Amino acid sequence: MNSRLSRLLATPQGVVFMTALTFAIVLGFLNPAFFSAASLIDILRNSLVTGIFALGVMMVLASGGIDVSCTAIGAFSMYATMKIVLGLDVDVPIFGFFLLSALIGAGLGLFNGLLIGGLGLPTLIVTLGTLSLFRGALLTFLGTTYITAVPREIISFSRQVLVRLENAAGQMVSLPRSFLVFAGIAAVVAIVMNLTLFGRKIYAIGGSEEAAERIGIKIKQVKVMIYVLAGAIAGLAGMTHVTLSRMANPFDLVGMELNVIAAVVLGGARITGGHGTVTGTLLGVFVITMINTTLLMAGVPSFWQKVVIGCLIVVGTGLPIVIERVSRHRERIARPLGV
Repeated sequence: MNSRLSRLLATPQGVVFMTALTFAIVLGFLNPAFFSAASLIDILRNSLVTGIFALGVMMVLASGGIDVSCTAIGAFSMYATMKIVLGLDVDVPIFGFFLLSALIGAGLGLFNGLLIGGLGLPTLIVTLGTLSLFRGALLTFLGTTYITAVPREIISFSRQVLVRLENAAGQMVSLPRSFLVFAGIAAVVAIVMNLTLFGRKIYAIGGSEEAAERIGIKIKQVKVMIYVLAGAIAGLAGMTHVTLSRMANPFDLVGMELNVIAAVVLGGARITGGHGTVTGTLLGVFVITMINTTLLMAGVPSFWQKVVIGCLIVVGTGLPIVIERVSRHRERIARPLGV
């Protein structure tokens, strides 16, 4: 039992868990109200959009790629959805808003996928380019004005909450119904990554494209599908943001890429590919959100928050490598001793 626990804590997810636990204990010591249910609900609410984005980015990183255009896809999808629905002037159920936004996101993801999977272009260069392309297209062709007169279906959905509590300051905090969207996406991604052949193909490509090709995996097709799925998830994240803010702001979301990538990397995914889990990603999202929320509550300037997130990306990227090297060194020492 002790050996299993030690091996678990030696993994990147274990280290992240211990970091989160230590950080929470320190915060709880400084502010006992942190351990209240209201604080937990507040962190969960703040992590919804980042968490949905992170699930799509985790799939990309597991395949050995990287996607920094996810927030631009989310912003384009949600704003285009609002413009289309308002232009039609018909009653659309809330499911229709999410579906349309996901389809638009999937289309933009297909564009990424064709460039990366079809033409074999570098993922970072492509997604950096499409980040500017999608954002520029949004502001040029769709508009730059805030849409505050959102349809009543969105207002009704945003008012539905799963839990509502009062915090120590006497303010009401609630967990919106959109949490179910987050939970549903997490469940679907977990099933795809762990229980389907497609998920195994993603890990195989991330581990070694040459080896994956030798066993008959059609790498180009799988890569295209990965970015289509990541785009659809980004579209869902964008519409979730609309339901939380009750408005469509074309300037929102873009700029969150750093937090999203930090959460995924901190959760155990590697830039080199072949690694990444839903559990680790959700844990990374929780840590990032907890740090940002507490720093904001403490009045720490936003540029210091960027410093902290940057440090976490460096630690999250280097930590798996250090752990792997240490484990290999221990194995080399143990072999002559017959252990």
